[in-house]
Amino acid sequence: MSAHNASGTVYGLLAEFDSPSLLFEAVTQCRDKGFKHWDVHTPFPVHGMDEAMGIRGSRLPFIVLAGGITGLILATLMQWWMNAVDYPFVISGKPLFGLPAAIPVMFELTILFSAFATFFGMWGLNGLPRLHHPLFSSRRFRRASQDRFFIVIEAQDPKFKLDETRDFLASLGGLAVEEVVDAADGAESVEG
Repeated sequence: MSAHNASGTVYGLLAEFDSPSLLFEAVTQCRDKGFKHWDVHTPFPVHGMDEAMGIRGSRLPFIVLAGGITGLILATLMQWWMNAVDYPFVISGKPLFGLPAAIPVMFELTILFSAFATFFGMWGLNGLPRLHHPLFSSRRFRRASQDRFFIVIEAQDPKFKLDETRDFLASLGGLAVEEVVDAADGAESVEG
């Protein structure tokens, strides 16, 4: 569900805070209110924020494990095929495929495929590459990497109702609540 105003599609509401302690209290209230599509932006890591937001663990470890297992299996099959099937060459009566000799290549391909899975898995889970985000149109949000703290509740959230959500964010004790309009519509953010 996306809200509309006179200037285009509303991406969400942005609440600004000037201290991590106020932000932390506001985050717990947002979590308790039941919002699902929201995020927090801070200029530095705030200890305990993930737990306060109710963020679950990432799926990335499983993606990395799958990449590592794929690399291990491919390395084993590749060496077995080359040594025992495609070009069998008997040297001093040794077996065509010896596991001890294959371990270094198996290790290297396990690490290589795990690294690729990590790199591309992070891109995929983070929705990258993304060249523009609607928050970039907000003048206030430019301070997110300097000295301000923000909560953004997206319009796609099932509990998002523009006026009710604006009133809720205003009640959290922040400096300002701003309506962020999607820049794809050619509009700027509107302060509220």
